[in-house]
Amino acid sequence: MAAPEGGAAAGLEVAAGREGPGRQRKSRSGEDPRKLESEATELGDQEDLTFREKYWEGSQGRYRERTEKHKHDSAQEDEWKHPLEKKANYREIAAPAESPGGSLSLWDSPTPRERKRDLLTGESAEQLFRRPKIKFSIHSSKAGRPRSDTSFSIINELAKMGDPEVLEMVKEEERRLNRDTSFVLEMTESMSSRETSFLLSEAGLFDKDKQSKDSIFFRDGIRQIDFVLSYVDDVKKEADIKILTTLLYFTGKAEERRQKFEENLRKTGLELEIEDKRNSEDGKTYFVKIHAPWEVLVTYAEVLGIKRPIKESDIPRPEKAPFHFILGPLKLPRNVKHPDPEYFTVQFSRHRQELFLIEDKSSFFPSSARNRIVYYILTRCPFGIEDGKKRFGIERLLTSHTYSAAYPLHDGQYWKPSEPPNPTNQRYILFQNWARFSYFYKEQPLDLIKNYYGEKIGMYFVFLGFYTEMLVLAAIVGLACFIYGLFSMHSSTTSIEVCDPEIGGQIIMCPLCDLLCDFWRLNTTCLSSKFSHLFDNESTVFFAIFMGIWVTLFLEFWKQRQARLEYEWDLVDFEEEQQQLQLRPEFEAMCKQRKMNPVTQEMEPHMPLKSRIPWYFLSGATVTLWMSLVIACLVAVIVYRLSVFATFSSFMETEASLKHVKSFLTPQIATALSGSCLNFIVILILNFFYEKISAWITKMEIPRTYQEYESSLTLKMFLFQFVNFYSSCFYLAFFKGKFVGYPGKYTYLFNVWRSEECDPGGCLIELTTQLTIIMTGKQVFGNIQEAIYPLALNWWRRRKARTNSEKLYSRWEQDHDLETFGSLGLFYEYLETVIQFGFVTLFVASFPLAPLLALLNNIIEVRVDAWKLTTQYRRPVAAKAHSIGVWQDILHAMAVLSVASNAFIVAFTSDIIPRLVYFYAYSSNASEPLKGYVNNSLSIFLIADLPNTTAPLDKRDFTTCRYRDHRYPPDHQEKYSHNMQFWHVLAAKMTFIIVMEHVVFLVKFLLAWMIPDVPKDVLERIKRERLMTVKILHDFELQKLKENLTIDSSEFAKEFIIQENKVELAKSTI
Repeated sequence: MAAPEGGAAAGLEVAAGREGPGRQRKSRSGEDPRKLESEATELGDQEDLTFREKYWEGSQGRYRERTEKHKHDSAQEDEWKHPLEKKANYREIAAPAESPGGSLSLWDSPTPRERKRDLLTGESAEQLFRRPKIKFSIHSSKAGRPRSDTSFSIINELAKMGDPEVLEMVKEEERRLNRDTSFVLEMTESMSSRETSFLLSEAGLFDKDKQSKDSIFFRDGIRQIDFVLSYVDDVKKEADIKILTTLLYFTGKAEERRQKFEENLRKTGLELEIEDKRNSEDGKTYFVKIHAPWEVLVTYAEVLGIKRPIKESDIPRPEKAPFHFILGPLKLPRNVKHPDPEYFTVQFSRHRQELFLIEDKSSFFPSSARNRIVYYILTRCPFGIEDGKKRFGIERLLTSHTYSAAYPLHDGQYWKPSEPPNPTNQRYILFQNWARFSYFYKEQPLDLIKNYYGEKIGMYFVFLGFYTEMLVLAAIVGLACFIYGLFSMHSSTTSIEVCDPEIGGQIIMCPLCDLLCDFWRLNTTCLSSKFSHLFDNESTVFFAIFMGIWVTLFLEFWKQRQARLEYEWDLVDFEEEQQQLQLRPEFEAMCKQRKMNPVTQEMEPHMPLKSRIPWYFLSGATVTLWMSLVIACLVAVIVYRLSVFATFSSFMETEASLKHVKSFLTPQIATALSGSCLNFIVILILNFFYEKISAWITKMEIPRTYQEYESSLTLKMFLFQFVNFYSSCFYLAFFKGKFVGYPGKYTYLFNVWRSEECDPGGCLIELTTQLTIIMTGKQVFGNIQEAIYPLALNWWRRRKARTNSEKLYSRWEQDHDLETFGSLGLFYEYLETVIQFGFVTLFVASFPLAPLLALLNNIIEVRVDAWKLTTQYRRPVAAKAHSIGVWQDILHAMAVLSVASNAFIVAFTSDIIPRLVYFYAYSSNASEPLKGYVNNSLSIFLIADLPNTTAPLDKRDFTTCRYRDHRYPPDHQEKYSHNMQFWHVLAAKMTFIIVMEHVVFLVKFLLAWMIPDVPKDVLERIKRERLMTVKILHDFELQKLKENLTIDSSEFAKEFIIQENKVELAKSTI
């Protein structure tokens, strides 16, 4: 029965049979056992035992037991059981023929392996002829044995489980295959081995002070450092003996874990070199340098499904863009944009190494793939059993402070190229062509980013760059709408009437608060009405519809860009389960039960739902609590606005020094500005604490896979951020001023504070102010935090570490002093971009300049992120990703929500619909249809009807005041009730919402249907590459089969001649 295997048979082939009953083995009992052992040890230096011999040694006792059990069949001793033994010349062929002189013939001279085997077992060649043999076919056999091509092998499965012995199996099989090579090749390899051994022995004499600061090799200068672990061994002297004892205990525990962990790392095949703390800058940090040799790389490259080139592609790159002459200054040099030619690639297989374009083994796997492989091993390597549970993984050791850091090395300094023998410094190339702010107008070297940081980080920068490019069109249209509002501001009929002393100056408005606020004239809001017209004009409707279509184009074109990227980066056949669906080590460690996987038919760790339910409840309750806390903070800000408005109003009226600023700083604007700033500060504080709580709760849920972990954390963080950042904007857009009531019958919050009223021009200007402060403040604060925080932290860490400046500040120490990017670093970058996307789409009807602000921010953001990753952060561990993941679903949801939100903003927050209703239904002036709109939009209230709890303390000579609403006047029989115009306006608003939503959604669906997710040229390229790779693989296997058949024929002929010579020699001796 064949076991599952990947590219080769990993099952056990039991060949040969049993000996006849009663045939006992004879040992060399007459010789000294110690002498035999000594001879065997000497021969062991020449050649190790193979798997078959080890198996035989272990099964020798079992074979003798079976022989004793079948003694009753000894009478049939001479009866042959196997067809092979029925041949007449069997004994002559099997038995070793001696030369006439009594010595073995040339053909039968024993090899060192045979002599060692005879010494250990005392058996003759004839007795060993029928020994049960077990053949491991982990590697391709020269005899051309058929292999199974199923997707999993035993070695792959052991590697996935982190078995430390897997590399010993691979190396043993490699040794077995290498013994079949020619004598000349053996001599050549022997010389090469002696040269390497000499170099390694010389490495022990290497002087560290002579080593280059930028060296990324072991002391021998040959083996490249793929990963670095660090830990601190510095038990400070404490006066308290108990504290000192505790420290020593935990230090000893950590040392035991480290020793076991490093021992298991060596068993997996990794090579380690430890730098003593005396050689470090601070004098107390140890560094463990890790190198992955070729055997480790090829084994785990197959496990992880890493694709490598087999032939240079014959598919030409896409032709230049139509406007490439205009866009020439924005382009990078070709050797930077495309550093490597395009290849046909397939998943690497260690059994088909001849198929791949391996020019240099040291550079065949890029550094990103090397550190990814090493990190995969580190996360699954065990370090002991504690509390009855198997403990493993570098993350747990970092959490327990057994190690202080684990990171791959940068290629070198970012400000200068590397010097030989170091490889090309890609970090320097990235800094020169990507991470400099003077290159803000240039395109990004995406292939270089992918090669250095991995596909996952590369995908983020592709998305950010594409989003920024698409914002250009939205920013141009939004700026055009703003310019239109700017030029039409002074010709706006509404603003002219508000500012006119004969119209707006004669309109007395009702007090905006109880008791403390006085009556006021409408023309005091002249400046704010002009500002409101900048964003509340006829172009607002057009821009809201345009953005609904733009967001659809953005998402559809991103799908195409993503599909093209999948082809260019060899992610077409990338299976998510290879990365994201792998079980998290924390989940495996916490699981006590195992369950059969119905797909793979393998036992996997399983955690019952009942064990998770308490954490799910805690998680949901926490998210709900914090969202409620955000709402409570919003209510607190509203209460603040209500409380200080009266103060601002009375203060600005009585303070003579503020008379000069009253024209543009009204109490409404002062309250809105201070409230928005306070709200922004509250948002930042809540966001800081919730980030830490959500990460902790997600860990406590014990998600099964990395994908589940990221999805759970994304859902928690996005829900909170959505409520935190957008709640105040939703309040201003859809609630403020909508449920105020009217003078004499106002609505009150908690029966204490009167509800806020909008400006006579509407709440749109306040929404614009809030949106501007939060969006701009978040972007500026985020960029400063991303740039200044790691810079200051790294400066302080370096300043603190340089206690022994005369010592060498090595490459691994330089990276150790950098800030850690973290596994969630990319998550927060995506979250920041998606929150900005919400500001651009959800409320863009109120602020056409939002896309322009986002564009300017993103141009800076790309370079800030590139700069900090290249210069201020340790190199992140490379990871694969074929898309932006769950963020794409969030963007789709926000795109749909944006259509509805903008439609409601235009209808209920903007003043465009009431103006249109007046224009078409109520205007009596044919030449100037909007003339008289201001007076028509204000209702009349009799001051005598004001209750004493509302009326100002100072009495005025006015009999009536005006307020914004459509209600009947005091002399009407249904006074203060909504008039017919109110219902006409409401009907128009609802009609506009329905029509706009249906029109935009119809266009969205048409565009989504017309634009294919995968471009036609990409589909053709994918088909071409698949066809060529299948052809190349077919030709390779066919050629290999022919070679194996040729080898089998020649070996058979040679063996036949040997056996005939043996027979002739045997006859001559007779």
